[in-house]
Amino acid sequence: MKMERPVRLFSIVLLLVLVLLASGEMGQNQMVAEARTCESQSHKFKGTCVSKSNCAHVCQTEGFPGGHCRGFRRRCFCAKNC
Repeated sequence: MKMERPVRLFSIVLLLVLVLLASGEMGQNQMVAEARTCESQSHKFKGTCVSKSNCAHVCQTEGFPGGHCRGFRRRCFCAKNC
């Protein structure tokens, strides 16, 4: 009888954990549409792009939310969701 209590308690705890895990995964099966990203080469950035933060700052002055360095010639490209 003394051995039954820990086994029973363990079974109850295990069942509760499984129920919580199952309920948490149910909300994650929704489909999410990803926005496309449109890019345009920066018109104001001068020189070789080596700093992503500097490129992003220049792109913000051009009305874009951000930008990044890209390509063999390391040009600054501004990006936004379109």
